[in-house]
Amino acid sequence: MKVLIVVLAIFMLSIIGCSNDDEAKYAEGTDAFRSDDYETALAILTSLAEDGHAEAQIFLGSMYDLGEGVPQNYETAAKWWHLAAEDGHAEAQIFLGSMYDLGEGVPQNYETAVKWYTLAAEQGHAEAQYSLGFMYDMGEGVPQNDKTAVKWYTLAAEQNHSEAQYSLGFMYGMGEGVPQNKIYAHMWYNIATSKGLDSLYRDEIEEYMTAAEIITADQLAVECIAKEYKGCMSVY
Repeated sequence: MKVLIVVLAIFMLSIIGCSNDDEAKYAEGTDAFRSDDYETALAILTSLAEDGHAEAQIFLGSMYDLGEGVPQNYETAAKWWHLAAEDGHAEAQIFLGSMYDLGEGVPQNYETAVKWYTLAAEQGHAEAQYSLGFMYDMGEGVPQNDKTAVKWYTLAAEQNHSEAQYSLGFMYGMGEGVPQNKIYAHMWYNIATSKGLDSLYRDEIEEYMTAAEIITADQLAVECIAKEYKGCMSVY
């Protein structure tokens, strides 16, 4: 038994040592990339990626997706992201979902895009939650469902995703998936436009609101921001 315990301890230490060594190599690779030493970065990151290092796979995929340090190649980007996505990494899942959504590097397939968006969204990834909400909103890859769209938009909005906040403004303004509520619509539009999004819809909805309703919506927006966007529809 003692011998078995020692062998197991040595084995675990060897894993930890390899892990630490891989992380040091990964840092060396990303540092080389940031120093514009693309040849070194590519060699290190490719070696790690081929050994199953998920962060290296994601970083390498991004290099090929953007054409930074390597010729742009969406198929190669999709290849590396797919490996990391299969290993459960939300960042790779949202990237891969986007590629299937847009048909970049892979055949366009909304159903497959929804699959990857869902896996990332269920891990709490705000961009994936917004993208999944949009798919339900538009009925792309899934049956159109406003209520489900609002669910995912809300989860992303609560993480301060500005496009999701803007989309919630639209849903409340139109009464899609939720009871129509001009005050909530204005509140979400206000929050989103404060980050630079177009104020057109907010300005339009104001034409159908009283001065008192606009004041209330403005106050709710301030309170929502103070609450870090959580529970913002339960105060009015």
